[in-house]
Amino acid sequence: MNKKTTPADLFLGILALLLISVSFYQTWLGLQQIFGPASFVIALVLSLLLLFLCWMLRNAKLEGKPTGSLVGIYIFIASFCFIANFNALYTRFMRTDIYTDELREINKNFTALENDVESKLSYKYNKITTQNIEIKKKQLIEQIKDPGNKGIGSRAQSLIRDIEKLTGQKVDLLTPVGNDYEDLSERMSRQIDNMISDLSPEERALKTDINNASLKWNKNIQDLLLLSKKEKDEMSQGLIDESLADYNKLGSRAQTVLGNEKIHFEPAVSQTQQVGKIGFAFEHAVKNFGMYQFVVLAGCILLDFIIVIIILLVTGPGNNNRNNGGSVFNNKRSGRTIIPNNN
Repeated sequence: MNKKTTPADLFLGILALLLISVSFYQTWLGLQQIFGPASFVIALVLSLLLLFLCWMLRNAKLEGKPTGSLVGIYIFIASFCFIANFNALYTRFMRTDIYTDELREINKNFTALENDVESKLSYKYNKITTQNIEIKKKQLIEQIKDPGNKGIGSRAQSLIRDIEKLTGQKVDLLTPVGNDYEDLSERMSRQIDNMISDLSPEERALKTDINNASLKWNKNIQDLLLLSKKEKDEMSQGLIDESLADYNKLGSRAQTVLGNEKIHFEPAVSQTQQVGKIGFAFEHAVKNFGMYQFVVLAGCILLDFIIVIIILLVTGPGNNNRNNGGSVFNNKRSGRTIIPNNN
């Protein structure tokens, strides 16, 4: 039987090799979370099976044989590659966004905890006055630590006068020990807290520690978000773990100090620990489905399934010796030519 290689054979072979080679690499990356080093061998076996099935489908179409079972087997095997490919591509393109969302959520958690604790404490002034004092106090703390104008300068003194008007009490101007303006800001903060609240030492310490933690992690997170994509990907998980540990520690402490009847705290768990795992990729994509998720999904579908669709569309049944290649690219009209007899 003469099986001549046609341009259609060459085109489909190269296309299948390119697509399945990319699929092999992404499958290898996507399965590493489950199979570790063995993922290379598993991805290679799956890719070779897909190539073999493409060749079998091409032959079956040329010979006019049924292709339903071969297509079914191809879809079954390609589905494993699709899942792994989606995990690898989604993790690669969406990792930074996932980390960014988690960091911003942590900022919100600290702010919510801070507000929740403050709402449960006893103050000498009404809620609006207390909130205004808190705003001025936070501005004062930041001003004292400002690298460009450390200490109690003109701006800090203006804020202190505003606090004195709100409280009707005199604020003592403390001095730094050496050049420790961090310590100075904390002592000024404690002084103002003592002026406006009727708190136990434990409640006062809790409030101060939560306020300081909220300021600290807000600044650290904002600084990290200004870094490059590569630096964010490398540093985010460490910052997330550290900040969540601090958040959970303060939340549990707040529940102990204030009592279960005043505050109910649920520890937060890092979702980004699951980044790179197949289940997390699909869950995150479903919850946050949008244009980026659609692009990744469409890319994976094309990568794993487009080649078999092309083979089925462009390949037609040919004769036994395949002189015409059996492809729709080579179909020509044939038939007997009737030459009229002019005699």
